[in-house]
Amino acid sequence: MSLKKMLVLIGLLLVTVAVLTACGAATQAPVAVATEAPTASPPTPVPTVDPAEAIKPIFAESAHADATTEAFIHWDAADPAEIPTSCAKCHSPAGFEDFVSDGKVDAAVPAPGVSLTCETCHSDAAKAQAEVVFPSGAVITAEKAGASMVCLNCHQGRSSKASVDKTLAGFGEDLDPDAVPAPYKDDKGNDVKLGFANIHYFAAAVTLYGSEVAGGYQYDGKVYDAKNAHVDMANSCVGCHDSHSLELKVETCAMCHGEEGSDPEAMKDIREPSSAMDYDGDGDKEEGVYYEIEGLQEALYATILNYATEVNGNGIVYDPAAHPYWYADADGDGAVDQVDGKNAAYTNWTPRLLKATYNYQTSKKDPGAFAHGGKYIIELLYDSIEDLNAAKKLATKTDMTATHRTDAGHFDGSSEAWRHWDHEEAAPFVVPVACAKCHSAAGLPMVLAGEEMPAEGLPAGNGLMCSTCHDEANFPALYVVNEVTMPSGKVVSFGEGDSSNLCLQCHQGRESKASVDKTIAAFNPTDMDTVPAPYKNDQGNEVKLGFKNIHYFPAGVTIFGTEAQGAYEFDGKTYVGMSNHPSTKCADCHSVHALEIDVEEKCATCHAGVTDIAAIRMTAEDYDGDGNKTESVAAELDGVREALFTQIVAYAKAKGVDGIAYNAAAYPYWFADNDGDGAPDKNDKGGSIGYSTWTPNLLKAAFNYQYATKDPGAYAHNPKYVSQILIDSIETLGGDVTKFIRP
Repeated sequence: MSLKKMLVLIGLLLVTVAVLTACGAATQAPVAVATEAPTASPPTPVPTVDPAEAIKPIFAESAHADATTEAFIHWDAADPAEIPTSCAKCHSPAGFEDFVSDGKVDAAVPAPGVSLTCETCHSDAAKAQAEVVFPSGAVITAEKAGASMVCLNCHQGRSSKASVDKTLAGFGEDLDPDAVPAPYKDDKGNDVKLGFANIHYFAAAVTLYGSEVAGGYQYDGKVYDAKNAHVDMANSCVGCHDSHSLELKVETCAMCHGEEGSDPEAMKDIREPSSAMDYDGDGDKEEGVYYEIEGLQEALYATILNYATEVNGNGIVYDPAAHPYWYADADGDGAVDQVDGKNAAYTNWTPRLLKATYNYQTSKKDPGAFAHGGKYIIELLYDSIEDLNAAKKLATKTDMTATHRTDAGHFDGSSEAWRHWDHEEAAPFVVPVACAKCHSAAGLPMVLAGEEMPAEGLPAGNGLMCSTCHDEANFPALYVVNEVTMPSGKVVSFGEGDSSNLCLQCHQGRESKASVDKTIAAFNPTDMDTVPAPYKNDQGNEVKLGFKNIHYFPAGVTIFGTEAQGAYEFDGKTYVGMSNHPSTKCADCHSVHALEIDVEEKCATCHAGVTDIAAIRMTAEDYDGDGNKTESVAAELDGVREALFTQIVAYAKAKGVDGIAYNAAAYPYWFADNDGDGAPDKNDKGGSIGYSTWTPNLLKAAFNYQYATKDPGAYAHNPKYVSQILIDSIETLGGDVTKFIRP
């Protein structure tokens, strides 16, 4: 039998057996047969990814990791080939690690250099840093800088106002600002000449922290913005930049700035409502802050060129890419002069020129200055132009009539309203609770929400922020305020939910008739024209009657008149209430951001041809009794106010108390003037002596004088009320008021 036939036979036998078995099974009782559960397919293994490893390729693409850049290879060809201790902190990982461990670099680092590494910023020593000291000596703590602390070490520049001043001091005192100082000998006997001071590259922290670190050259007598306060999520280095790629977090910017925020180049076009001025004077108030800075840079550079030629007699030119940046240009062709085939560095440095060029360099070496702290840079540039213009020998002065240094009050970060607490010894750059409601960006929202402020106060800012008036939870809606309680206890309102009620929260003053009466009552006076005897308070301290200051810009008091009762209203007299002007609300007249009044749009309808509201006359009455019935209402009020001051001085003399003088710009405003020269008397240290011999009636009149002075728009807000207050004050002090017309 063949193999093939055998296989066929076997197959038939197997089939027969299977059929017979099946048939038999059908006749037998079923038998349960256990089956194995199906086996699930094993999960696809997921590889474990170390987060640090995932970040490495991102970091590797950043400038911090690029070992081929000038920042890391600059010393490769040096002799010896090493990075000096003065540079190693930021230009080598070894130097940085050495620095953060004990605050100094102990030894030069061998070149060729290497780029930064993960360990550079993530070492235990770097994480443990409690503070960073800037070239000015200013200290920023980890508590303030947060996760951006490590960035401040290298993005702080290498010079400051302090170092520039120290350099100049080496040439002696009372330097002529427009003369090249004579060289002096250093400790090694070498001649030292005045030269350019370079802040160094990418000093972004200087721009960000402004006057808190004083990295720019801040001119004496000027006040500068402090740390730029942006929204919380974009208020620091790592808030805006990815800490590894260094790229901008455009998705964060776009949340508020839309398309402009989604493209780093388009960010140059960003301009917030708090930047309402034409800083560079080109007539464009819509261009981005970047271009405002650029316009001022161009103006400063032109002024520098004119100064160098006209004052120093030696032309100058700037090269941002080549040290020492400033070169001689004797023929004024804009090209660097050559000496023996080499670029001729500029050498005719005067103190004035050094300061201006330092600030120019500071503005140029932070390409993101417009975002980091544009207003601080604007102030530095503006002041530098102004200072160069002051040189007597400079014939070609830069026209600054259309330029602006600061913003309107709410956003003028350099004003006293925001900078008053910067140098308090106990807590610098912190606004105490008593003042934080109106002098910090976060205070008002906390008050409106019924939140308790921290006992230590709130950070000092550069003015109000969007979130001060706009409810972040319902942005851009304003916080809703239905009514406002004034210092007198009176409750006023422009109407339920009216936006101008928000303004009243701060423009209401801090004292009132009620608080003045309460102060006087504590002395139980029997004669309102006699200085009351002091009394002992609960702590056993002697208390004398003192001046009560209504505070600044109490416009709400004026508008609502006797309904607010903020001024001192004399018993037995009747006073007008809310102004009856057709435009009474704050927002009716003032731009809510720029605070300006568009006279043509707001006023010209009724007051044709008027360009200055202070020139408007709305009454036929001669309030001040000078016989002039055509002068403006502002002039009428000035006349009555001046008459009150004259009466205050005469009253003090007649009552035998100290002579008195007033200074609206200096606390406590009223000063002793016993020689009657109109100037405050001085103590043995040269300080002005505050006035202290108050009678109750003198206090009331002085309170009203201050009130009328501290509301500069009183003539528009409610002139009738102010006239009544001033005239009654004169009468109380015994003055003749028959010539005045009391509305």
